Amino acid sequence: MVLVTGSGGVGKTTMAAALAVAAVLHQKGRVLVLTVDPARRLADALGIGVFGNTPTRVPDTAFAGLGAKPKGELWAAMLDTKAGWDELIERHAPDAKVRDAVLSNPLYQNITSRFVHSHDYLAMEQLHELHATGDYDLVIVDTPPSRNALDILDAPSRMVEFFGSRLLKWLTVPYRSRLVNVATKPFYQIADRVLGSRFLRDIGDFFMLFQAMEKGFVSRAKEVEQLLGDRRTAFVIVSTLETAPAHEAAYLAAELRRRKLPLGAIIVNRVLPESIGDEAAADSAGTLLELSDDEAFVAEVATRIEAEPDVTAAVLKEVATRFSDMALVATREAERRAELASLTTCLLAAPSLDGEVNDVHGLAQLAGHLRDQSHQADF
Repeated sequence: MVLVTGSGGVGKTTMAAALAVAAVLHQKGRVLVLTVDPARRLADALGIGVFGNTPTRVPDTAFAGLGAKPKGELWAAMLDTKAGWDELIERHAPDAKVRDAVLSNPLYQNITSRFVHSHDYLAMEQLHELHATGDYDLVIVDTPPSRNALDILDAPSRMVEFFGSRLLKWLTVPYRSRLVNVATKPFYQIADRVLGSRFLRDIGDFFMLFQAMEKGFVSRAKEVEQLLGDRRTAFVIVSTLETAPAHEAAYLAAELRRRKLPLGAIIVNRVLPESIGDEAAADSAGTLLELSDDEAFVAEVATRIEAEPDVTAAVLKEVATRFSDMALVATREAERRAELASLTTCLLAAPSLDGEVNDVHGLAQLAGHLRDQSHQADF
């Protein structure tokens, strides 16, 4: 399994899809890319339309024009919170009676849709379920933005903590103790008048049923934690070399190291060409800026391009200034790139491509850049 993490807006979803495309183009087997990104951009990149909890096969026709047929099968799935909770209840309910009671509880849909870190826990559950089926040789997971990605990593332990929390005990103890039930009756009567008939009782009913599934939830949560630390699991951090995303990437790398989770690679996206930061190029830009004030030089260039001298001078000055600005950005990028390289044994760079990556052809092109570097790095 490969979990692709990183802050928002760095091209993480696209990169996860590119890694999946690279895998099916060069190796046999079934590859699944699972997105838990609420933006749902993956379908556009793969050209398969709307999809959900059930994995959907990306047709081989999507690879037409690449000059090579895929060796493996590419599948995609998108976490559906509603369907995910229903499947979760059906899986962990001790019997059909409890299952039906939970699913028919009037507050079930409302509570689960607002359950703290619901999306994160469901992602980990689905990840475990997909791994347990053995249907896929490789599962690539596109996670939410980085701080939320840590929430995903913590989701299993949070579920274990929830079953031992004071909140759950407070909600369910009146149903387990006749003495407490008598003592709290006045409170419930007042609450019912304020919040509506049976409001707290409906909540209590729901969590009593929920508590009946504690064994299954806790057991699965521990299995998920073991799966994240498995030697066959790797994390890939995606970032740009802008200040904020690069700092987020460094923070995430440090957290993975602290948790003793395997960092496979850091991918820096939309990187400027190294030539822009070259000293000779910078000198050329400086010379061009000086010559933009040289009337004889400007006149010669204007004659060659059949333009007015004053317009030509303004263009030359703008080009030289913009290049100098970009060279400064490239220099800073190189510094951040070196900092990130010190955090991993494999740092890959993806260049800024012309236009948006919105089909398999674009994903394959992006994957090609990564593959060439990974061979050099023996990744």
